[in-house]
Parts: sequence; C-alpha cells; structure tokens
Amino acid sequence: MKRTLGTALALLLLAAPFAVAATPPSSAETASSSGRWILDFDRDGGLQLTMKRRSGGHGNWTSSDDYKVSDFQGLARPAGSAESPAHFQLVRDAGTVTFDGSLGATGGSGSFAFAGNPEYVAALGKMGYRAPDGDELFALALHDVSRAYIQELDALGYKKVPLDDLLSMRIHGAGPEFIRELKALGYTGLSPDDLVSMRIHEADAEFIRELQALGYSHLSADELVSMRIHEATPEFVRALQALG
Repeated sequence: MKRTLGTALALLLLAAPFAVAATPPSSAETASSSGRWILDFDRDGGLQLTMKRRSGGHGNWTSSDDYKVSDFQGLARPAGSAESPAHFQLVRDAGTVTFDGSLGATGGSGSFAFAGNPEYVAALGKMGYRAPDGDELFALALHDVSRAYIQELDALGYKKVPLDDLLSMRIHGAGPEFIRELKALGYTGLSPDDLVSMRIHEADAEFIRELQALGYSHLSADELVSMRIHEATPEFVRALQALG
C-alpha cells in the first residue's frame, strides 16, 4: 500500500500518512465512531479513500490514503457511470470500518462507522500492553497493526513497544522484514525511532551494503541517516576516491 509521510503529531492522532485538521475525537466517543467518506478509483485498480470526522462539534479530523480494492470486503468498481448503493467493509484485527453510500465508475461517497474488536484489546492486555484509547484503536485498525505483527516484533526482541511507535513502524515499513534485513548486516538492537528514521530517509539494506563495499562497515544509524540527508551517497564516495 502506498503511504505518504506524516508528522509526529499525525502519528499519535491517526494521521500519518494522513492530513489532520484540528483535533480528532476523544476516546469517549469511540462507541459511536463515525464520519463521512469519499472514494476515488484510479486507473491501476487502486483507490484513494478520504475519511472525515467531526469531534463533538468542535473540530474536524480528515485522513486520505491509497488502498487496493482487494483490501475491502464487498467492494467492486461499478461498470456504469450511474451511481448505485454501496456497502463494504475494511476488516482488520483491531476492528472493522463499515462504509455505506453510493458508488459509480469513478468513485462515490457516504458514511462510515468503526467498531473495535474487544478480543484484540484483551489480547493486547495479555501481551503486556495497555488498553488503547478510541483514537489509537481506530489507528491500529486502519494501519493493520495486527496481533500477528506485534508477536513477530516481540520474537525479534521488540517487546511492549509503545503504541505510537508500533503505528509509526507500521506506517513507514520499519517492521519485521526491515529489522531482519538490518540484522543480517550487523545492525541489532536499534530503537524504533532509529528504524523509522532509517526507513524515512532510505538508509536501507541496499544503501548499507554499497557503503560496506566501499569500506564503511561500522557506521551508526545516525551516521547513515545523516549521510542520506546530506546526499553523501555511494556515488559521492566513489567520486572522492577517484580523486584520491
């Protein structure tokens, strides 16, 4: 799934890679978590989904993200230009978002409602995690932070990771696969912040392997990120070596 970059506040309040306007709903409103949606189909079989909620009449929360049609249950792209009634769901381990409205060949709109999964919340407690509030549970569902994902991180030594770090790692692809790739190159015990920063700045396994081949074998996570930020690429290193 294609993701855009968010801010630290966005990560905490369900936005990254979403755009946030004002304050999202509080946990007291989670029993009736609902809002409006707008969907636009693209040419490649994907779609962009925008979701909006109003918090107690005092603020708006808006998110926009790219998905595949297959991410949803009961969703199909209509063949004709006329809109028809639509009912589909985004089913996640943490909960289910149900969408109702109308759809045509280019897209549609309607209302949505989120229902958290009590079994998921109970399982988090058994794994040593605190119970997520309503906004966190909604975010865990949207970004598909499943029990299997958490258990895989746990097996790799990342136990009881704070919920906002779990979301950040999931959003930016700094999860089990990335951790294993880095471990194979000698990088172990990296913090969630290090992992996310490396992913954001593309200090990935390929970048590290190229630098190691040039003799830079013991760079820290901060040094790798700094090199990426300042465009000290392997090509730049090779150019300097060529000049002696």
